[in-house]
Amino acid sequence: MNAKQKIIDRIDMMESKDVFIANDFFDIAGYETIKSVLNRLVLSKEIKRIINGIYYKPKYIEYIGEYESPSVNEVAKAIARKYNWTIAPSGNTALNLLGLSTQVPAKWTYISDGRYVNFSFDNVTIEFKHRNNGEISNMSTLTAMVIQAIKALGKGNITSDQVQYLSEKLSKEEKEELLKDARYTSVWIYDIIRKINEVENV
Repeated sequence: MNAKQKIIDRIDMMESKDVFIANDFFDIAGYETIKSVLNRLVLSKEIKRIINGIYYKPKYIEYIGEYESPSVNEVAKAIARKYNWTIAPSGNTALNLLGLSTQVPAKWTYISDGRYVNFSFDNVTIEFKHRNNGEISNMSTLTAMVIQAIKALGKGNITSDQVQYLSEKLSKEEKEELLKDARYTSVWIYDIIRKINEVENV
């Protein structure tokens, strides 16, 4: 099987929520070959280009006669892969993704060790805010996201219901990882994380 067919086969196995970039196929072929295949698939409408270098395989929704929109969070993660950034959702984005808020963010914000930049598509804006590496390095994306969500809620504003919710949402392993990864964050944030671990789940 040639490289072009291998790339097509891998895309065929993807789900509509999967967002991909040329780098995701570097184990199969060189950049020029990958770019050629992706461009051909865009022209044949088998995949869609979201923004330059970012693609997905859209699912057509019959009853509304439109293609399904890509996951904004998956687009953000694909951009991070493209530029080799470490990122984590912040503010209202972190609250939404964790289920602490049902409000869809007007602007999806992420902290990043890359440059400060915005990307826009389909009336959506993704904002990357440059932060010191200490805020996102040496910790999982989940830990960084929980920390950012707690910051967004604000000191003294986290309710016992929210602590209970996070404790129930996270697995035992995730809570242990959270407790370990967050040791060097602010004292008040770590106190909340400790409560998330200690709360009795019904």
